[in-house]
Amino acid sequence: MSQIQSRINSSAATLTKNRTEDSITPASGMCVTCVDGCIGMCEIGKSAYRGHEVIYPQPFGVITTASEKKYPVDYSDFNIMGTAVGAHGIEADSDKAIFPNANLEVNFGHDKGLKFHYPWLIPGIGSTNIAKNNWEGLAIGSAIAGTGLTIGENVVGMDPEAVIKNGHIIDTVDLKRRVRLYKDHQRNGYGAIIVQANIEDTRLGVQEYAIEKLGVEVVELKWGQGAKDIGGEVKIKNLEKAQLLYKRGYVVLPNPNDPDVIKAFERGAFKEFERHSRVGMVTEESFAKRVEELRKAGAKYIFLKTGAYRPADLARAIAYASKYELDNLTVDAAGGGTGMSPWRMMNEWGVPPVELHSMLYNYADILAKKKKYIPSLAVAGGFTFEDQIFKGLAMGAPYVKMIGMARGPIAAAMVGKTIGRAIDENQLPVYVERFGSKIDEIFVTANELRKELGNEAFEKLPSGAIGLYTYYERLAQGLRQLMSGSRKFALEFISRDDIGALTQDAARISGIQYLMDMDSAEVDEILNI
Repeated sequence: MSQIQSRINSSAATLTKNRTEDSITPASGMCVTCVDGCIGMCEIGKSAYRGHEVIYPQPFGVITTASEKKYPVDYSDFNIMGTAVGAHGIEADSDKAIFPNANLEVNFGHDKGLKFHYPWLIPGIGSTNIAKNNWEGLAIGSAIAGTGLTIGENVVGMDPEAVIKNGHIIDTVDLKRRVRLYKDHQRNGYGAIIVQANIEDTRLGVQEYAIEKLGVEVVELKWGQGAKDIGGEVKIKNLEKAQLLYKRGYVVLPNPNDPDVIKAFERGAFKEFERHSRVGMVTEESFAKRVEELRKAGAKYIFLKTGAYRPADLARAIAYASKYELDNLTVDAAGGGTGMSPWRMMNEWGVPPVELHSMLYNYADILAKKKKYIPSLAVAGGFTFEDQIFKGLAMGAPYVKMIGMARGPIAAAMVGKTIGRAIDENQLPVYVERFGSKIDEIFVTANELRKELGNEAFEKLPSGAIGLYTYYERLAQGLRQLMSGSRKFALEFISRDDIGALTQDAARISGIQYLMDMDSAEVDEILNI
């Protein structure tokens, strides 16, 4: 029996459900008895009157989304291997080899000039409302934690206050604000603000503007993401903004300049326009040209992010990143998304995390054995907690240096923001109020941050930033504990044999040893008494 499970025709993501919830046809997702007279609560029924609107998770702008699909293998099919012997990266002394001494710092880039306190980054949050409305917490929280944050696609093109002349950016309010919020809170050179670009951003000259005018050192080319294999999308509720974006060259549906469409919008026949980005057309020639352009523009570090495309595209990504000596390649697996991704696409396209990350390791290993340059690698695709972070680093060791996360950090920033607002309104729920009624009482890292930053700076911190910082603090302590249990006290010592496959399928797909086969030679030697 197949372990693959895919839910069809009803989901909280599309605000749909079946009438006969306990009796569903597996292949179609339809009620076993579809009755004439039903109002249409399922996805088919809702599509009968809202059509293309039901393609996307709802309500747009206040949610992040991820696939419901259960794949045959995921990171829970691996366990972390501990040991009672020795220590790596620290003296094998019980008074020194304690988990707080595990070093999580990562240095990377062609000159090892990028340094993060923790081995993770947020790999791309762009023009969606969920990103814009939580940017203050995400930027400041990432900066004070000393980790990376990527400004995603379409931020300039979506900015109604941006000044664009002859198809090029002259000035922008939103991008400037996003960069400055991060850089103004960056401490001791740790972390990095990264400006990503898709095809529209490249045409506008966004990265050149960011380098020249905003002092950005790190830029990222984008081939896609794990949630979808088409361009970025958002919904627009304002006619004038939809017309502005259409004028700037975006694909806007329906045409906001069509008189009939305008009349239909004004009488309420539909309430949202869709703005779509174009898909890029990757060639080695255009890739090499763009890398050279960015280096001439002054980019100190160049990254590439790619999505859950077919194996040949992953091979292209790592081959080009190697040949043109990029500083980092982020590989984002199927299933997740922070903005507006088509729901069925999010569930049914692309290569899942374990498979994609296993391929990445194999391809990197092939190039390494040929003595080729290997950039720092980062993997993404549903990571949220320290055990998954450890497994992702081990799966790709020694090539994978970082983990990409977006939904988890956004959730932490949103909760921090919500708690701050509830404190201000004196409406804390009992679940939170049991910890106290003030910032210093509720957030466990508040005392530490107040001491490090000083009272004045701490008082100015948005609660969303404290929420993100506190979430990161939890991940860091948890990861140190796991590393200590494996006797690995620095990230460079984490290896593939620090995890074991729980099933033969997981072992076959990943190349990680099946648990029952691990240490066999050493076991024979030990038992030869």
